[in-house]
Amino acid sequence: MILQATAFHSGAMLPLLQDSLRLGELLGYIGPGAGLSAVGAFLAVIAAVFVALFGFVWYPVKRLLRKRRKADEARPVQSTE
Repeated sequence: MILQATAFHSGAMLPLLQDSLRLGELLGYIGPGAGLSAVGAFLAVIAAVFVALFGFVWYPVKRLLRKRRKADEARPVQSTE
């Protein structure tokens, strides 16, 4: 069985193909709402990376400082008589 070319295959696909070839022109404009959303999303990703790095470094340092402080409090005070 041979598929026949219908009006959909030949007539409707040609404009879609032409539009997909010039996709750069079609997507060249970003409106103010989409632009602010993109900038906000980018800044949120950057902030999330910095917060993750800060947490990754800070909590072990915090535990080390707490351990050192408890060790200093447990040490008996020597008198200088």
